[in-house]
Amino acid sequence: SAGAIASPQILLLSGVGPQEHLEEMGIPVVHSLPGVGKNLRDHPAVFLTWNTKGEDPEIPPVGFQFSCRYTAEGSDLRNDMMIIMCSIGIGHVRTSGYSDSPPGLTMIAHLYLALSQGELHLQSTDPAVQPFLDHNMLDHEFDRLRIREQLRICLELAKKPEMSKFLGELRSPTWDDLSSDEKMDDWMMKEVTTGHHISGTCKMGPYDDGMAVVNQYGRVHGLQGIRVADASIMPDCIRANTNVPTMMIGERMSDLIKQN
Repeated sequence: SAGAIASPQILLLSGVGPQEHLEEMGIPVVHSLPGVGKNLRDHPAVFLTWNTKGEDPEIPPVGFQFSCRYTAEGSDLRNDMMIIMCSIGIGHVRTSGYSDSPPGLTMIAHLYLALSQGELHLQSTDPAVQPFLDHNMLDHEFDRLRIREQLRICLELAKKPEMSKFLGELRSPTWDDLSSDEKMDDWMMKEVTTGHHISGTCKMGPYDDGMAVVNQYGRVHGLQGIRVADASIMPDCIRANTNVPTMMIGERMSDLIKQN
């Protein structure tokens, strides 16, 4: 129960995982299990940020104000999208000093059921070295199509009188970034970031699923006496924050262990 990054890392360092990768790292293969570290899922996000009008706009000084879920056009994945309104102008993370960005407002465009999936693999046999994370975000065309639609929805929301009275210049993306599908794709591929909801890297599934790592009881396929109990066993990233469901995975797994 080390989390969706460290749980597969522990298995890999212990010789459980894709045989080719283990041999490449010089780790003796205890059990070949191709799905360990694969199927990395997350909630990709891009940020649209506006300057606000006036020196002291009448917006309460708190972070997340409002969110809305909806189903993307042409999607059979219900409530696969979310837009979050923030009364702060979120820009790039700075590692030192203070932000010099003017007051702003942000809409976060979240993709809640992405079709793209990534993977992680070891960079070192030293457990203190974090695995390499290849998120592979927005690799699938349908993911990019849905984000493009989401950007247009955010811009339409910004035109509403209730919003436009607060909003000044659009800081990011630029209007040129929004001028064509190709430029929107270029912008989102540069700007897309994690929702910090990594999951799926030791996914649950039946034994005949070649990429499944654990069964319905959290037991690692092909081994005895070892279970995984965290967000890594989710087959896909859920349509919500992963915090509480991960705690419930732990609760359920503890019951299963007590019941043997």
